[in-house]
Amino acid sequence: MKIVLSAAALLLIISCQTVHENKQDAETETKIENTVPDGYDPEAKLSELGIELSTPSAPVANYVNAVRTGNLIFLAGKGPLKPDGENITGKLGGNLTIEEGYEAARITGINQLSVLKAELGNLNKVKRIVKVLGMVNSTPDFTDQPKVVNGYSDLMVAVFGENGKHARAAVGMGALPSDIAIEVEMIVEVYD
Repeated sequence: MKIVLSAAALLLIISCQTVHENKQDAETETKIENTVPDGYDPEAKLSELGIELSTPSAPVANYVNAVRTGNLIFLAGKGPLKPDGENITGKLGGNLTIEEGYEAARITGINQLSVLKAELGNLNKVKRIVKVLGMVNSTPDFTDQPKVVNGYSDLMVAVFGENGKHARAAVGMGALPSDIAIEVEMIVEVYD
């Protein structure tokens, strides 16, 4: 009986030690996952690309530009507001070319990065661009929305590298507010 109790006690000690080690490993792994990797510097990348961020435009209705829950930030839709205060307007497949739409999407991306920087203080806190929803003001027969939204996606990858690759939807809309060419929403994961 003593041998059985001794064996049971030994198994219990080993089991507790293994659980403790696994917990420590999980905590270490979590700390590593929430640490900005060496060489990751989206702020420097923006400078290298010659992109200056602006003060984000205020919401035009009863909403906010961004909501953070846990390590996710949900950005409200933004459009292609140029530095001169004018929006790029019109319809793809109508009075706008794919190239003009691509540039409108890129400008929209810069506007979203301005919101993100205002929210975080520093874009180096961005862990990953998770999801992008691009809504393109299109004529009914225009089907190249993905080529337009590439202007946004390409910018995210240029700034954040592999961390900028994201899930995405690029859809056509019959109309957008103030006839803007594109509106984009984004979900971002951030470091603690």
